[in-house]
Amino acid sequence: MQNFILDKLQRELPEELTYHNVGHVKDVYSAVLRHIAAKDLTEEDTLLLKTAALLHDSGFIKQAKGHEEISCAYASEYLPQFDYTHAQIDVICGMIMATKIPQSPKTNLEEILADADLDYLGRDDFFKISGNLFEELRETGIVKTEEEWDVIQVSFFEKHNYFTGNAKRWRDEKKAANLKLIKEKLSAND
Repeated sequence: MQNFILDKLQRELPEELTYHNVGHVKDVYSAVLRHIAAKDLTEEDTLLLKTAALLHDSGFIKQAKGHEEISCAYASEYLPQFDYTHAQIDVICGMIMATKIPQSPKTNLEEILADADLDYLGRDDFFKISGNLFEELRETGIVKTEEEWDVIQVSFFEKHNYFTGNAKRWRDEKKAANLKLIKEKLSAND
């Protein structure tokens, strides 16, 4: 299943996606693995969380707007052939929908995936990854300048909170430092 999904994403995601690509999916998957290692999850919850991480942005194959719903449709279409039940697919779709901005997870598994999706906000490689997202958004006409992007990021950071205790412990301090650097860059431009 993992090979099937990664191969599909590699072949079908638009090349101009500099952020929502296979690299991002693997990054979120790695963050999920870190959460799994730190928590006592059942074998089934572990499987469902890993599957949701792999599928969460697959809807970008078709389009950005509403990609979460498209990702859920892919889950419903492809997972039965790997012996996933309808109940398991519902849980996976709940996790995928929890990544929609603004995030609103309702279960522990949804919180983990939501935090894993935005794990990079509190990491040392934040500015590299953020630069990839800026390029993608500029290509699609959503933002025009770096300054405009920095203003959006400050607003996003100020509204965002990690949900799980682990993500808060692992990422809050660096996230605050990254926000400070964005604000300093904006101030220098004034």
